Formats: sequence, structure tokens, C-alpha cells
Amino acid sequence: MSGALSHIKVLDLSRVLAGPWASQTLGDLGADVLKVEKPGSGDDTRGWGPPFVEGEDGAKQSAYFLSANRNKQSVAIDMANPAGATLIRRLAAEADIVLENFKVGGLARYGLDYQSLKAINPRLIYCSITGFGQDGPYAERAGYDFMIQAMGGLMSLTGEPDAAGGGPVKVGVALADIMTGLYATIGCLAALSARDKTGTGQQIDIALMDVQVATLANQALNFLVSGIAPGRMGNAHPNIVPYQAFAVADGHIVVAVGNDEQFRRFATIAGAPGWAADQRFATNAARVANRATLIDLIRPVMLTRPLDDWRSSLEVAGVPCGPINTLDRVFDDAHVKDHQLALGLPHPALGPVPSVANPLRLSETPVDYRTAPPLLGEQTNEALARWLGLGAAELTALRETGAIA
Repeated sequence: MSGALSHIKVLDLSRVLAGPWASQTLGDLGADVLKVEKPGSGDDTRGWGPPFVEGEDGAKQSAYFLSANRNKQSVAIDMANPAGATLIRRLAAEADIVLENFKVGGLARYGLDYQSLKAINPRLIYCSITGFGQDGPYAERAGYDFMIQAMGGLMSLTGEPDAAGGGPVKVGVALADIMTGLYATIGCLAALSARDKTGTGQQIDIALMDVQVATLANQALNFLVSGIAPGRMGNAHPNIVPYQAFAVADGHIVVAVGNDEQFRRFATIAGAPGWAADQRFATNAARVANRATLIDLIRPVMLTRPLDDWRSSLEVAGVPCGPINTLDRVFDDAHVKDHQLALGLPHPALGPVPSVANPLRLSETPVDYRTAPPLLGEQTNEALARWLGLGAAELTALRETGAIA
């Protein structure tokens, strides 16, 4: 069965995470993705290790690179070589989507900017990912996930409060990059739909900073409505109580009470049904107003029973809860195993390499895991022959000029 995007060709000029995450998602949905990489070094993340998966012949891939580059073919082209830049323009003429994350104006010198490629392919969708966008006072700055989490406000919300001895903390994965990759994917799909009606492509300008601010979600609106900048609350929630982690007799458990009925059931399980009748705690708004008083009542009760006891009792009562799992426990979880979220993909040089499944489940055009993340330039000859019809003589000539490797 063909994937939903099996008719789409993607030319991926991006590297590191945000752009590759978008192209991997498009590839998972069936798109034909060519990953253009610099000969000799390739994507920066190829060297971001350990850990590495290593083959018997010395070939290796970093775990970081493996996380964002399946369902792609690697072509090693030197865009700084005039013949290489010409070759990329020829590929763009055949592409539906170009993804790039160079600094603003960085590709113009090679004739690979949107205006240059639009002239040869008016149907092209050209997605530009930068730290701060194509214009504005910060447009010339480089942008990395860590600094964007800081500048975009996320770190001001993450970590324990100062009064508890805490400080600002970044999220444990590059979430600004990941979310930007997902928004880039959405933008490409919207532009494809628009092209079906208009026949023409467009440029998508997406900035990590814009995405980070946009995804502050309820916290952004808490500020815009109240004028008060929210602070760090550790594992507590600014708008819902009790909705946080609690120490129990043998560890910690997250309790996520989402409405007043769930709180009533939680109070009963905790052996304190009177909490739900107390006007200080009867509604969520009242619980938020009296957060400190209620949490001080809950904490000693939670310490009286072990995690599995709390978990089983709360689950039976329909009160959302869960353990704080380390990754070994995540991938050993019965539900994670049932959904087959850990994959093994065959690789010609490395044997089976691990991957994590795409969470999209489409009933008629399911996600397809066709290829493992490629070695640098692994498909240069095959991909150029398939997209451009290049024969052995032309490929040899290009290799002799240093345009390809």
C-alpha cells in the first residue's frame, strides 16, 4: 500500500534536528526524500556521540543521527562547487518541497534561495527554518534549541521555584527543535493542499523563536490575561490542583486530577472524603486558591502507601495517575510494547539499528519504515540516476570535478 505522500518528492538541505525531523515525518508518510549532505562530513549530528552504532567494517552512526533520518537517501553534493550547485538546482526543479535551515540569505550565493528556485519551479514549496525568521531585529542571529528555550520563556517555567532552592532548567529533549519540525511539516502539507487549488508553490518562513512562544499555550494566556508572568512551579500545574508529583512510601507518583468529580474520588481513595465537601477544595478554582493548604494535607497521606497500591486504587477509581518512568522502564512498559514503539531497522553496513516509531496511525495509508538512516552519500549514484536520469559517465564526470562524492 502506498503511503499518503508517495507522490511527493522532498529535497532536504537541512541538518541537525528541526529540518531533519520534518523530512523524516514526510518520509514516514511515504515521501521520496533526498538528504543533501556536504561530502566528507555530512550532517553535524553524525558526530554527535557517543553512543554510536558501529559496523564490522568501521562504519558507524550516532544515536542522535539515527533519531531523525530514517526513510531518506543521502546524496553527497558540494554546493560550494559550481557544478554541485547546478546539480542541486536540477534536483529542485524535480522536487515538490525543499527544506533548508541556513542563515537568512545564506543560500543566495549558490543560487539556491527561494527566488532563484521559484524561477525554475513555480510549483515548489520552499520551507525555510531559522532561529528567528527571515526578518526582524534578530533575523541574522543563529538559533539553537537551548538558547531558544531560554529566550522564548520555556526555561522560566521549568524547574523548582527559587524558594525551594531551584533554578531555571531546560527540557530534557530539544523540544523547540522538535516542535518546529512538526510545524514545518504542517506548513508543507498546507502548502501542498493550497497548490492543488492554485497550481503554484510558496515559501514557508518558520522560526524556532516563534514556535517556542506559540507553544507556551495556556501559560502564555495566563500572562496575557492577568499581566502576571508565571514562575517556576516544579511539577505542579498553574491552573489545576492537585496535578503534580507526590512522594509515596517507595518512590513517586504523578496524580493528574482534571475535574471536581475526579477530586471527589481521589479524596475517597485517600481516606479523606471530607476534602471534597470542604468549600476551600470543592471546586478547582477553590483548590487553586488554596493550593498550599491542600497540598500540605495530601503529602503526608501519600507517604503512607507504596506506589503500586496508590496506582491500582486510583486507576480503578478512574483518577489519572502514573509512575515517573526511566527510559528502560518506558520501553519495557506493556503498552509501549503493544504499540511497537521500539523498532529495529535493517542497515546494510550496521546490521539492525534501533528507531522509535512514528505515533501517527492512519487506517488506509499507514506509516511505512522503508529504510534505516543512510550512511553519508550512500545513495548518491542511485538517487541522482532516479531523479535526474544521470548515467555512469555523467556521474563519473561530476565526481572528478568534486561536485559529488
